[in-house]
Amino acid sequence: MTQFLSYRRITLALIALLLLSAFAGAQNITGTVTNKTSNKPSGGDEIVLLKLGQGMDEAGRTKTDSTGKFSFKDVDQSSPHLVRVIHQGVTYHAQVPPGRSTADVDVFDAAKKIDNLSATVQVMRLQAEGNQLQVTELYAVKNASNPPRTLMNDQPFNIILPDGAHIDGGEAISGNGLPVSASPVPAPSEKNHYFFLFPLRPGETRFQVSYHLPYTGEASLTEKILYPMEHFVVMVLKSMQFTPGDPARFQSMGDQGDPGATTMVSSAVKVGDSLAFKISGTGAFPAENEQAGEGGGAAADNRPGGGLGPPIEAPDPLHKYRWYILGALAVAMIAGAFYVLSKRPPIAAEGEAVAAHVAPAPRAAARPAAASNGRSGLLLEALKEELFQLEVDRQEERISEAEYAKAKAALDVTIARALKRGAPAAKTQNV
Repeated sequence: MTQFLSYRRITLALIALLLLSAFAGAQNITGTVTNKTSNKPSGGDEIVLLKLGQGMDEAGRTKTDSTGKFSFKDVDQSSPHLVRVIHQGVTYHAQVPPGRSTADVDVFDAAKKIDNLSATVQVMRLQAEGNQLQVTELYAVKNASNPPRTLMNDQPFNIILPDGAHIDGGEAISGNGLPVSASPVPAPSEKNHYFFLFPLRPGETRFQVSYHLPYTGEASLTEKILYPMEHFVVMVLKSMQFTPGDPARFQSMGDQGDPGATTMVSSAVKVGDSLAFKISGTGAFPAENEQAGEGGGAAADNRPGGGLGPPIEAPDPLHKYRWYILGALAVAMIAGAFYVLSKRPPIAAEGEAVAAHVAPAPRAAARPAAASNGRSGLLLEALKEELFQLEVDRQEERISEAEYAKAKAALDVTIARALKRGAPAAKTQNV
């Protein structure tokens, strides 16, 4: 009898251990959805839990209660997850890495029309090989609606492309999210008019479109402005020639932009303006994203959901979009340097304040002399890499928002000081 009881205890212990191991990797995921338009809990929103692996598999579905709360029970913690909130037809997301059990999400009411929509910067990057002109355009769009609302209608963001443009692809990224596939769609009955069917959430949304045109060695282009814009930038290789239709509308950044490119900037652009220019010659930019990917480049994005993001444990999820991110940062620095030099503030303190405000990225510090040029170049290259790594760490949630803000502020101060040191010599070179 004693031996039987002993066997029974062992059996029960084994069953308990098996049950514990079965549930050791499972826990609940809870969260709260807040409507930032009304600053109230958002009840009745649909919540989808997606398990991230080779693709995105639905792991659960529920709705928020009257207090905006939701919960998923016994979630496998061996894989990262994504919480998708659907509010008034627009999706909002929060990543849930392994080990985390909460995911709070902010949503906004959708509107078909909003005020205070503008473009911070638009960049055209042109290169020519053979009989094709290849163009990549970047747009940074700001939704400053008050109270904050998401713009979502039949044509949220519109662009006009040149005659003969054949679209190769497009992407969009909202706030701190990851890029998703979003090619522009032709507008009905309007020639050369396209739109991105992508919601403009409060804050900044960035778009990219790549297309090609027939090319015979030269081309005349006219950019029609649909939104008020702080800076319109054109980048072509040094081996190509840029001729503005109206020389007064463009100013060269000289050596402050990409050293292998001619960078032209038009600032304070208004709706209805037409910026005409001509380019000629041939040349191709280095494939920066391919070079960065040697030994393990990014593969084509065939994941469900338009490439919303790889598993959090995957190495460098922003690797494929390196040029996209650094290009936008570089343009912001170029625009900032141009603003500082064109304004020529009378006192150093004012110049430092302006530089700190409009120059959040490297690659545009003035280079007053050959000796300091090398040092500035090394410093800005280091800052560029640090900014990129900082953004990657933030996307992968390796650092907190407070740590990110502190590191970003320190980098901004360093960049502003670099601009301030370079400004006097740059003024003497500015015609």
